[in-house]
Amino acid sequence: MTTHTLDHWIRDRARTTPGRAAIDYGGEITTYAELDARSDELARDLAHGEVVSTLTGNSPEHVALFFACAKAGAILHPISWRLAPAEIAFQLDDAGSSRFVVEDEHRALGDAARALAAGSDPVPGSDPGQAPRDDDGLLLIYTSGTTGKPKGALLTHANCFWTNLSFDLATGVGADDVVLACLPQFHCGGWNVQPLLAWWKGATVVIERAFDAGRALRLIEEKRVTTMMGVPANYLFIAQDPAFAATDLSSLRRCVVGGAPMPVPLLEQWRERGVEIVQGYGLTEAAPNVLCLPPEDAMRKLGSAGKPYPYVEVDVGEGNELLVRGPNVFPGYWRNPEATAETLRDGWLHTGDVVERDEEGYFFVRGRLKEMFISGGENVYPAEVESVLHEHPHVRDAAVVGVPDERWGEVGAAYVVLDAPVAEEELLELCRARLARFKVPKSVHVVDELPRNSLGKIQKSELGRVPA
Repeated sequence: MTTHTLDHWIRDRARTTPGRAAIDYGGEITTYAELDARSDELARDLAHGEVVSTLTGNSPEHVALFFACAKAGAILHPISWRLAPAEIAFQLDDAGSSRFVVEDEHRALGDAARALAAGSDPVPGSDPGQAPRDDDGLLLIYTSGTTGKPKGALLTHANCFWTNLSFDLATGVGADDVVLACLPQFHCGGWNVQPLLAWWKGATVVIERAFDAGRALRLIEEKRVTTMMGVPANYLFIAQDPAFAATDLSSLRRCVVGGAPMPVPLLEQWRERGVEIVQGYGLTEAAPNVLCLPPEDAMRKLGSAGKPYPYVEVDVGEGNELLVRGPNVFPGYWRNPEATAETLRDGWLHTGDVVERDEEGYFFVRGRLKEMFISGGENVYPAEVESVLHEHPHVRDAAVVGVPDERWGEVGAAYVVLDAPVAEEELLELCRARLARFKVPKSVHVVDELPRNSLGKIQKSELGRVPA
């Protein structure tokens, strides 16, 4: 059965709109016909089922290789160029890569990683020319590895098909859209949140090699960008850019945010500029789309991640953990049955994220199960406290973690980045006015910046080592 394979997408689009711009990369245009032809060239050299690892920035050639893998039934394994050589070597060995495609810019890093790799036998591919199937792997994305070694989440053609279809039905992309793609292509969101759907629909994707707030603002104005996706950090840095107030954002119809709860004050700041930001929630193992807040509810349900996407089913498990199932959910971790069995149980994907569901069925993500701490017998979710801290006009960034306390077991420690001096007591008073006493942090630490991973998510395990 091959009705849900992504090789059809680029072939069909090249047939119907061959001369339309598929990619705008630094002003260089790649048409749909050119993208289809280039992916055909690359596909001829690939075998069904083989793993193709890449170390590259965002580029049209990487997109062509993605569609080449889709056509050949191969698996694209994009690796973060922000990793150390030993981390890359681990992924190469774990994935069983048959090819390692390295961009010139990252050649020294790639060579260092190759030297450390054990060179285990690659995953065997079958005869070239075999058509891809729905359940064939297409993307192999390794998790951040905040606990233990990273795990490779395998996403199939069908996973990618259904997550893009559900995204389109909820808050989609049209053929006349101009999509700004800033998320790195070594993350699931760099493909399955807007770019792949845009190429399915015949839109134009403005590809950026890396995120820069000032450049993003210029591109929105110059390219008449209509939509984009980012994590809260992207929107925070753009809003803090000196050019934010004066940039023409009139073309920007809708922005999508995911990756972490977005502070309400930041949502309101964008709304004041006339830009609608649609909250969402997802994770790589769900390819990644799970929850979406409909545009018409964006302000009525501020702070909510919304309701499940079409074709996605959710439930709330023990400890208020969000559970997910549907055709978007991955089949498991690559060559890791133990981790798969731990995450996929009784037909449900256990996300590890804590949620609350209101009387209308809207979900609010309160944080990670492992980030939640218990103070005096009460559960405290850091995201709720962080949102309050963001209300202060001089707080540019904030994170809260639980720390040991002799009396209460655990208490909150807040880390904030300020743009002007603010007394600790002033921030604590703000929290006392908004939160129950057990949620108020016991201490506030001013830092120059918060540690973040390659997608902009705060690395709370590193906070204790941030100089205050």
